[in-house]
This record gives sequence, C-alpha cells and structure tokens, in this order.
Amino acid sequence: MAEVLLFHHALGVTPGVEETAQVLRDAGNVVHVADLFEGQTFGSLEEGVDHAEELGFGTLLERGRAAADALPPGLVYLGTSLGVLPAQALAQTRPGAKGAVLLEACIPVTEFGEEWPAEVPVQVHGMDDDPFFAGEGDVDAARELVEASQDAELFLYPGDRHLFTDLSLPSYEPEAAALVTERVVRFLDGIR
Repeated sequence: MAEVLLFHHALGVTPGVEETAQVLRDAGNVVHVADLFEGQTFGSLEEGVDHAEELGFGTLLERGRAAADALPPGLVYLGTSLGVLPAQALAQTRPGAKGAVLLEACIPVTEFGEEWPAEVPVQVHGMDDDPFFAGEGDVDAARELVEASQDAELFLYPGDRHLFTDLSLPSYEPEAAALVTERVVRFLDGIR
C-alpha cells in the first residue's frame, strides 16, 4: 500500500481523474487528489492551458506544495501532463518522497535540482507519437532521467494521443490506459 498525491492535467479534476484515483484506491492505496484549479474544469486542452498560464506556473507549484504540506511525508507523487509539474518538483525536492509516477509529461531534472534523488523510484509513461510528450521534448527528458537514475522506468505506448489515460475524454485509449494502470499498481505495490 502506498499513499499517493495525484495532480490533474490541464482540464482540471475531470471524472476520469477521479476514476484514476478510485482505481488506485481499489488496489489498496490511499489516494489524495489535489485540485490546482480550485474546482474549475475545462472543455478543451487549449482553455485549460490558457487558464494555467493565467494563474502562472509558480502559482501551480505553490498550490501543489500546499496540498503536499497538508499531508504527511512519505508520499508517491503522481501527475498527468500539466500535473507532472508539481508531482516532479515535489518528488525531487520534498524530503521523504517514496516515488513518482509521471504520466504523459516529463520535465528535465535540472529544473528542480542537480539530479534525481537516488532513493526515489520513478515511472514515466507516454505515447511515442504524442505531439506534446514526444514532440516537445518530454520523451527526451524522460530518457535522460532513466539513464541517470538508479530506479527509473520509461514506458512508451504506440499512438499519438495526449491525455490517453483519462476515460472521460475522447482521447482515451483503453488498451494503453489499462497497461498504464497495471504497471502503476505494480509500482505502488512495491513502495515500502
């Protein structure tokens, strides 16, 4: 059993984000969902990204830290797309992190420190032809993370969809999402 702090993507806390949390709970984990948008959700990626840019990435990171500060140390940080920003920052900088799961995004490790903490295992998942993950350099950052870290895995899935793990969105890809879930549950089962 792991205790997880889950950060949503640019559309906010959608029914698919809530379902992801519930699936992980059903697998025996404690899952907290952080709402970086304070209840707002968006119908398109563009609207959500515009809102995030209006708030500012510093504000999103601060909201992520505040969500973590309300919980004990020893968390696994899980983020999807935009949610990777606070998840990765906390995994790299908050003492006691037990792990990180980065879905559909990865930020260069040097954004938050010199290297990935050796004691923090990490998984990165994304589609190999996703215009955001593969096309904007996230997959390269993920490869560098895996190469430099003692306990890191990168899983690539065939396809070009972004937000393919959220079952409430048209971009959902059930086969790939099921494999992500299986791998994440196994990862969380291994957290001590």
